[in-house]
This record gives sequence, structure tokens and C-alpha cells, in this order.
Amino acid sequence: MVNENSNLKFVVTGLLLGILMAAMDNTIVATAMGTIVADLGGFEKFVWVTSAYMVTVMAGMPIFGKLSDMYGRKRFFIFGLAIFLIGSALCGIAQTMDQLIIYRAIQGIGGGALMPIAFTIVFDIFPPEKRGKMTGLLGAVFGTSSVLGPLLGAYITDWFSWHWVFYINVPIGIVSVFLIIKYYHESTQHRKQRIDWAGAITLVAAVVCLMFALELGGKEYSWDSTQIISLFAGFAVFFGAFLWVETKAEEPIISFWMFKRRLFATSQILAFLYGATFIILAVFIPIFVQAVYGGSAKNAGLILTPMMLGSVAGSAIGGTFQTKTSYRNLMVISVVAYFIGMFLLGNMTPETARWVLTIYMVIAGFGMGFSFSLLPSASIHNLDPRYRGSANSTNSFLRSLGMTLGVTIFGTIQQNIFTDKLKDAFKGMGGNGGAPGMQMNDPQQLFEAGQRAKIPDFILDKVVLAMSDSIASIFLFALIPIVLSAIAILFMGNQRVEINKKIES
Repeated sequence: MVNENSNLKFVVTGLLLGILMAAMDNTIVATAMGTIVADLGGFEKFVWVTSAYMVTVMAGMPIFGKLSDMYGRKRFFIFGLAIFLIGSALCGIAQTMDQLIIYRAIQGIGGGALMPIAFTIVFDIFPPEKRGKMTGLLGAVFGTSSVLGPLLGAYITDWFSWHWVFYINVPIGIVSVFLIIKYYHESTQHRKQRIDWAGAITLVAAVVCLMFALELGGKEYSWDSTQIISLFAGFAVFFGAFLWVETKAEEPIISFWMFKRRLFATSQILAFLYGATFIILAVFIPIFVQAVYGGSAKNAGLILTPMMLGSVAGSAIGGTFQTKTSYRNLMVISVVAYFIGMFLLGNMTPETARWVLTIYMVIAGFGMGFSFSLLPSASIHNLDPRYRGSANSTNSFLRSLGMTLGVTIFGTIQQNIFTDKLKDAFKGMGGNGGAPGMQMNDPQQLFEAGQRAKIPDFILDKVVLAMSDSIASIFLFALIPIVLSAIAILFMGNQRVEINKKIES
């Protein structure tokens, strides 16, 4: 028994390391992107570095989840780790931007297997009374890594080189592979099923069209351009084909019958909505700190620490108490705290003290943290083990989709508000108010201490106020999906983890 418990600790450690890499990868790379572009060139292509990774991650999640149900968790988790490490090593030796984009796509194929399968393994190896604490732990790592990434990326880039943003995954991943291979022994019997290739192909095509439309729209092409409209049309066609194929498939990639289960359906809605709002906190709070307070990139990353600590606390509490009360009751606490935190952030001004911002972030992070442990658990509540991988990967997929749509939609809103407020502030002043070198549509100087000092105070105050108002506004807009989340929570029902339930084989 002692040996078995020791083995489980090693397995959980391996899973935590895998989640740490996958969840942190995009944010840590984003911090180093300026240095990467300066070294490799290809500024016009840098958006594809993120797009290539996200496309393959999102497309792979439901596919790997289904395959893990069919053929076992262990082999596909190890496969995901191996491909992720190969992709990371290749990214580190990339000599051109084109190479980096291709290698990031390879890395993303592996990343799509790690997150959903890790949560599913926890449900396979732990009895109901222990699952809450374990999912809380995994959720805490997810939340921590998501906001730790920018800070770590800044330090690695400054002290070593951007190559180590990728190389750092290799030793971590090797340890994870060793622990899983040596200590994780699957006991679940898997039933051989037919692979839904038509569903997989149409899903990948739909995700690719949607991701490229969102990444390129408003940047490389206008939203009403032929290219972007064609991509959205392609998404609609392929997604419609995917839905039709899935209703006919003997073993579909996404089992739509699961959505007939109220707890599952509401958990997927919440994953999408929480993902869409969580991402704007991680992206725009550092921007607020740099542009409004005049902090450095490192300080901007460091200031996310209170939100990280709040999310860890929320995740741990949510995981621990899911055996004592219903998912709905815990998510009510979550959405109330999340609403309050987001509302307070939406009322920030340049005069808001940093310690006050810290309190706001802790409250928002606490409310958000519950979702990291509760929603994966609720998604596979009382499901047969052979469907858990598919259910968990669907939850991860929708959270990622929400994050992608959220950062695009709210980012566009922020840019429009910022531009409008600048026009109002400088109306009748000749565009930039006579300040040499300060362009209204180029706020880059706000983030560079040397350039910032050159801006006249009366100009700087107006631009800082416009930036502050635009960021605060999107936090207020984010209250809309949070209210929708509250409505969804009311329909969750009173189910909770039953600790006296017989452990599934």
C-alpha cells in the first residue's frame, strides 16, 4: 500500500510537470517574441508563431481525448510529451521565422494531448474522495503557469537567450516522461473502436479556418476583406460538415449525447465563458501596469502574482470542497467573486494605487480559480471511464476556444475605444497636440521608459488616460459573459462528488 501511494505521488508529479509546460508555453513565448523577431526577422509573420501552435493544440484536444478512451491514456500522454519535446528542441534551433512557425505547429500537436489527458488520468487513478484535491492541485498549476509565463519569459530572455524559452521544456519533459513510464500502470480495459477520420478532418479544417481568420483579421487583412470572409465561410462549411458527420459516426470524436447531461452541458458553457474572460486579465493587466504606471516588462509580469495566488487558492478550495457540497454552490461563490473582482478592475483609473489593484486582482483570481478544478471534474462526473478522455478534452477545447475568441474580440474593442478617446482628447490640437514623435495611433512609446520621458506631460497624461479608460472598459464589457456564466450556473443542478460511490474499474 505504501509503495502504491508512493507510485501515485510520482505519477501526479509527472502530470503536473506536463501541465506546467503546456499551459505556460504560449505566454512565455509571447514575452520573448520581440527578441525573437529582432534575431530572426520576419516581423510580418510573427503572428503565425502563436497561430500555428494554437491551431494544432485546439484541433488535437478532442482527437487525442477520444484516442485515449480507445487505446489508453498512458501511450497518448507519453506520445504528446515526446512530440512536444521534439517540437521544443526544434524551436530552439530555428534559424528563420518560417522554421519556427513549422516547429511550433509540431510542438502544438503534442500540447493538445497533455492537458485533457492529465486530468482524465487523475480521475482514473484516484477514488472519488481524493479526486477533488488532486484536480484542485492540477487546476492550481494551470492557473499559476498561465500568469507565471510572462515573468519567466522576460527573465529567461534577458539573462540567457530566447532559445531557452523552448529549451527549458526539455529537462522538465524528460523527467515527466520517466515518471509516467515507470510509475503509471493502467488497469482500465479499453474497448477497440473505429476511428472517426471524417470527424477529425472536418474538425481540424474548421479550427484552422477560424483560428487564421481571428489571427489575421484586422491585422494583415481587414475584417471585410475577401481573405477573412472566405476563412469564416470555410469555418462555417467545415463546422457544419463536422456536426453532420458526428451525428452519423459510429464512434464520434465528440459524443453529442453528453450534452444531454445538464451538468456536462453547463460545464462546457462555463469553460468557454470563463476562458474568454480569464485571458483578458492575463493580457491587459500587464499592459495597464506598463502603459499607465510606467512599469517595466518584468514588473508587469510580476504584478500578476497576486492574481496567481488568488487563483491557486480558489482552485484548491473548489477541489477540496466538491465532496462536501454541489458543484453549483461552489460555482456560485466563484462567479460572485469573479464579478466583483472584474467590476472593481473596470473602475480603475491612473490614480488607482497599486495596492488597491493588487486587492482587485486577488478577488478576480480567486473567483476564476474555482473553474480550473471544478469544471474538468464536473465534465466527467459519473461518466463511464471509456468516455472520460473525450469529455475532458471537450472541456479543454472549449476553454481554449473561449480564450482565443476572448482575446480577439476584447482586444478589438480595446483598440477602438483607445483610438476614439485619443481623437476626442486631441480634437482641435492638430492630431498629436504638437508633440514631436508622439503619434496618436502608436502607443508603443508608453512602454519604453526612454521614449516615454521625451513625451511632454500634457500629452502623456491624455494618452495614459485614454489607455486606462480603454482597458477599464473591456473589464466592464467582460461582465456580460460573467453574467451569462451566472445564469448557466443556476442550471447546473445539485450534483456533487459522492465519496461513498464504488470506485469505477
